[in-house]
Amino acid sequence: MAGGDRMRRINEVMRKVIGSAIATDLEDPRIGFVTVTAVQTSPDLRSARVYVSVLGDDADREATLAALNSSHGKLQAAIAREVRIKHTPTLKFHYDESLERGVRLSRLLEGEGDPDE
Repeated sequence: MAGGDRMRRINEVMRKVIGSAIATDLEDPRIGFVTVTAVQTSPDLRSARVYVSVLGDDADREATLAALNSSHGKLQAAIAREVRIKHTPTLKFHYDESLERGVRLSRLLEGEGDPDE
C-alpha cells in the first residue's frame, strides 16, 4: 500500500501549495474567499482535480471557479517550483459540495426539515 501513501502525500502537498498560491499569486478580482478542501491527482501525475469551497452565493462560486480555471497556468507554475514530481499535473477546479451536504444532513437529523424547501 506504499503507492497509496505516496499519492496521499502528493495530494496533501499539492493542496497546500495550491491554497498558498491562490492566496498570494492570484490577483483576479473574481476570486473570492476560497478554501482548497482536497486534491485528487491521477496516478500518472498528468492531471489533478482540485476541490474548493467558496464563501458566497452561486454567482460568487461560478465566478471564482471560472477565475481559478483560467488561472491554472500560474498555479501549475507554483506547483512546478514547490513540488519535485516527474510531471506537473493539469489542474481542473471543482466545487466541493460536501460542506453543503453536511449542513443539510445535520438540519434533517435535528428535525428542522429540508432547508431547501
